[in-house]
Amino acid sequence: MQTMSDSAPTPPREPDPLDCCGNECGDACVWTLYYAARKQYEADLEAWQIAQLSAEP
Repeated sequence: MQTMSDSAPTPPREPDPLDCCGNECGDACVWTLYYAARKQYEADLEAWQIAQLSAEP
């Protein structure tokens, strides 16, 4: 869990197009995992930004 003094969350690394095997791996696909991580990152970033605003004097 982050505190107000923590730096902004780091976005996930986007997979290289060659990272995908093309076998439609479902939930194990690098792109599926990336988009889930990206969604979590965006939520974490929004929460961090709100915390930063509320911490301002």
